[in-house]
Amino acid sequence: MNSRDNIKDASDALGRPIRDLRVSVTDRCNFRCTYCMPREVFGPGYDFVPRGELLTLEEIARLVRVFTTFGMRKVRITGGEPMIRRNLEYLIEMVAAIAGVDDISMTTNGSMLTHGRAQSLRQAGLGRLTVSLDALDDATFKRINDVEFPVAKVLEGIANAQAAGFTDIKINVVVRRGFNEHVVLPVVRHFRGSGCIVRFIEFMDVGSSNRWNLEQVVPATELVSLINAEMPIEPVSPNYRGEVAKRWRYRDGGGELGFITSVTESFCGDCARARLSASGQLYTCLFATDGHDLRAPLRASAGDDALVERIASIWAQRQDRYSELRGQLAVSPTSLHKVEMSHIGG
Repeated sequence: MNSRDNIKDASDALGRPIRDLRVSVTDRCNFRCTYCMPREVFGPGYDFVPRGELLTLEEIARLVRVFTTFGMRKVRITGGEPMIRRNLEYLIEMVAAIAGVDDISMTTNGSMLTHGRAQSLRQAGLGRLTVSLDALDDATFKRINDVEFPVAKVLEGIANAQAAGFTDIKINVVVRRGFNEHVVLPVVRHFRGSGCIVRFIEFMDVGSSNRWNLEQVVPATELVSLINAEMPIEPVSPNYRGEVAKRWRYRDGGGELGFITSVTESFCGDCARARLSASGQLYTCLFATDGHDLRAPLRASAGDDALVERIASIWAQRQDRYSELRGQLAVSPTSLHKVEMSHIGG
């Protein structure tokens, strides 16, 4: 079904295919980062997805296999914090065994990346890691994660991943004016020459609870100028069409940087990413307001062909280009009830 010679066309209304599947394995997280899962919203009484409504690991693997029918080649495991999910390595083993999947990556906060877990993830077939790290000083890092978690433990997790053989590690830094813009140069200095690629992300209006404000967005152009003044950098061509981060490199060969500009310079036109929530909802955009249920047909014993047709029908109607239209919306972006990032990952 997923032979490269038998790919089913699934272009959306704007001609964009499905090439990348983001899979959230849990909506829970052990952090309460202020821009993602603020404590005042995601507190003790928050209604997380009940265990029985989560897709099983086998159900996730089956849907991944179905998505390869459309030429999907890249799978990113997300959350919440994906390492909370039990038997995560088993899921990665199943996905790695699916013909057509060329690339398996995971986004994590790094808090659970012990030496043993890093090794087991690597052995299971995980190819790449992205670690969220929004500061290097404890005071700022703890203020952001809001659970008093020390930055040293995340740095230790990154070192464990390198020791386990991960050679493609990215460090994601969400920059928010008034909160952590002062961390930019220290983070760059720390990881320059380490083999890790730092990517700075503009503060985005994902979900409805992170108090997004355009005035708190630090444009990537500002960060480029700041870094270039101390460590000269130059732009690099994308690795592939639709690559999310704009690539830059140090002129002296010290490595690469990336900038994700979804607020100031959108990349909707080349977006080929589908998102599967932990409860089996298919979302066609990071900023979506509604999902499409795949769990119900899955648990009603729908065959692969029926699932393929349902996904193709959903994707064919996709017209999402929220970031391109943000400034033209008749209502404020913050007034829209968008799905929370903890449900579908970044």
